[in-house]
Amino acid sequence: MSRTEPMTAQEALVLCSQIAVCVDEGRFELSRHAVDQSILREITTDEMRQALADSEVLENYPADKYGPSCLVLGFTRAGRSLHIHCTHPARDPMKII
Repeated sequence: MSRTEPMTAQEALVLCSQIAVCVDEGRFELSRHAVDQSILREITTDEMRQALADSEVLENYPADKYGPSCLVLGFTRAGRSLHIHCTHPARDPMKII
């Protein structure tokens, strides 16, 4: 991953809102790595959807080698915390890395 760069609180809120819209509209896909890790960690796609519906940006990688991305933290309805690395929603479809 590239070096992280800080975001303002407002920028982080906007990014999380855009991520939630992509997830709600089904405009996302999983990388092979994300599929492999979700199987190993027993994380369902529904749990990823739940966590990304209301998440917070932990780290921002605007110069990531495959395009801007971020690490977010979200929680499932059961309270399970998930750290999810995804591209910025400007990429369509957004990719969970």
